Amino acid sequence: MKLQTVSIFVDDQQHALEFYTTRLGFTVSADIPMGEHRWLTVVDPERPDSTQISLEPKGHPAVVPFTDALLADGIPFCVLGVDDVQAEYDRLLALGETFTQPPTAMGPVIIAVLDDTCGNLLQLAQWVG
Repeated sequence: MKLQTVSIFVDDQQHALEFYTTRLGFTVSADIPMGEHRWLTVVDPERPDSTQISLEPKGHPAVVPFTDALLADGIPFCVLGVDDVQAEYDRLLALGETFTQPPTAMGPVIIAVLDDTCGNLLQLAQWVG
């Protein structure tokens, strides 16, 4: 058994697709029309058989209060692993992206918190042992 797909709830699927591919470097794994929305997943291009991220529209009534509360409290929706948090921070800042927390050592990890521009905060984490 393995984790196949996780959902990140987004305000706008097309905007999320552009952010997650052009800014974060994921590639499209699936893009299937589903009526008003799409089954839209992205994946790490270096590991195309790894866990997919579903860019899920915020259609369910429970999603908006949940994601709004996380955002208001500054809680990241998920953690993305990176090799070098400082390098990603510098790269994304140069592209005009917004962080709510700069790279910070937290025991065995260095973390930074990024606004995904789609209604979520994402934590970038580098394991330093």
